[in-house]
Amino acid sequence: MSLDRRTFPTDAAHAPLLRLLLAQDGSTTRVCEALTGAVVQVVLHGQAGTSDVPTEVRDQLGGDAWLERVTSLCCDGAVMMDNLSYTRLDAVPGWFLAALEGGTAPIGHLLEQLLVKRESVAASSELRERLWKVVGAADDRASRAYRIVTPDGPLMLIFESFRAAMVRDA
Repeated sequence: MSLDRRTFPTDAAHAPLLRLLLAQDGSTTRVCEALTGAVVQVVLHGQAGTSDVPTEVRDQLGGDAWLERVTSLCCDGAVMMDNLSYTRLDAVPGWFLAALEGGTAPIGHLLEQLLVKRESVAASSELRERLWKVVGAADDRASRAYRIVTPDGPLMLIFESFRAAMVRDA
């Protein structure tokens, strides 16, 4: 499948939207849907259980087994954002893991069913490289990392890069 994967325009005209995207702490999936007026498609590039994770995944989530997942959210054949996520397998509810393993559910829709908060974290070069070796490099200025925390503790670490399709005039 060939997808339009242009980088997010980081010029002054698009700076307010970029600031909003990087600062918002709700469902990015819902933001994508609001911008397009449509349900976005999930393209699953790969997911697997692993114990081989970047150091910050261990530091931020704890545990010793995670689900690594690489996806893109798309609309009309254009990529809005690429995502690398790590889910702590011993902390995730069974229904949540089953939905992730199905490969088609956006994480944002699943998180709406849990009481969560998002905490910004620094993204290492290893996180960037793991995502970008699968989907191609993005503009680091249009990327962020955060941790998803439930009342029971840390659940996920997500690194996401916004792409040009987030901007309808790009």
